[in-house]
Amino acid sequence: MIYVGIDIAKDKHDCYIVTSDGVLISDNLRITNTLEGFNTLYSVISSNCQVASDVRIGLESTGLTVSI
Repeated sequence: MIYVGIDIAKDKHDCYIVTSDGVLISDNLRITNTLEGFNTLYSVISSNCQVASDVRIGLESTGLTVSI
């Protein structure tokens, strides 16, 4: 299993990628908010995992405002 955490921003996204065994794949992969950036992320993920169902992705949105 591959876990991908992505900190979302307007122009770029910071990604942390780790295996379920705790093997660090990338702790500071910064991609641009473009097709090229997402192709880079896809390449890193696909080179470390052959089955798409073995990938879990979590997104964290910057600047989220919550009202109670």
